[in-house]
Amino acid sequence: MKVLVTGVAGQLGHDVMNELAKRGYEGTGSDIAPVYSGIADDSAVTKMPYAAMDITDKASVEHIIMEQKPDVVIHCAAWTAVDLAEDDDKVEKVRLVNAKGTENIALVCKKLDCKMVYISTDYVFDGQGTQPWDPDCKDYKPQNVYGQTKLEGELAVANNLEKYFIVRIAWVFGVNGKNFIKTMLNVGKNHNEIRVVNDQIGTPTYTYDLARLLVDMIETDKYGYYHVTNEGGYISWYDFTVEIFRQAVLQGHCEYAPDKVKVTPVTTEEYGISKAKRPFNSRLDKSKLAANGFRPLPAWQDALERYLKVIEF
Repeated sequence: MKVLVTGVAGQLGHDVMNELAKRGYEGTGSDIAPVYSGIADDSAVTKMPYAAMDITDKASVEHIIMEQKPDVVIHCAAWTAVDLAEDDDKVEKVRLVNAKGTENIALVCKKLDCKMVYISTDYVFDGQGTQPWDPDCKDYKPQNVYGQTKLEGELAVANNLEKYFIVRIAWVFGVNGKNFIKTMLNVGKNHNEIRVVNDQIGTPTYTYDLARLLVDMIETDKYGYYHVTNEGGYISWYDFTVEIFRQAVLQGHCEYAPDKVKVTPVTTEEYGISKAKRPFNSRLDKSKLAANGFRPLPAWQDALERYLKVIEF
């Protein structure tokens, strides 16, 4: 099976490429830079074939993908800077990447009759209530530019293709890029108290674990919408931070002990307004995975423990 992966300079694309290599599949990485520009960790992705591609350039997308003739495209590339997306001078660019870029890829996949995986987000919903979002719910109501443009990307895939997996994820962390865990570890080093919101609820997703599931998916024809995070229950960002520091201490980093850095829970309102509206309810119903024979991800607590062992902090 030949697979083209976009966004390999990011957290998920990096791990998907390494998972493909582990299973003996032929993977080609792609991103906007002329050569691979992700973390230089000497893992398989750093040595695998690479094709530079600007997904917003329709002609380039058609040329590269038609030349590669993949059986599957796993589309991880996206504009993910949620607050920056709200700037008036950025909106058009965000839409070009998340919506038009995705449509460009979907149209070539249609020509080749190949499978496509599109990574999306719970931000396509309104983020209210307490009920976990069902993957087949069509009650879309994005609250910010990022969510709106990712929804437009979803529709570009669903309206043009039949062989697609739209996979919504939340609270993502991986070795190759910035994320909440790395931010908290950095802030915790330099402050004796940090304030973290406790009224936004969801579950983290470790890209290493997600990559395994995505490759499981492309081995099947069980197409459709899916929700994926790690297991382990729903938590707040405050709960997550407390567990990050607890596990860091267990791994010998005493600077994160409760007597060294206090984690204070606050409401979103108390924390202050961010440019982009954030969802209070990022709970995702993942039951469709098991119903279709897919193995769920491990608990987020286990994922966090493994993650802290492989990053430097």
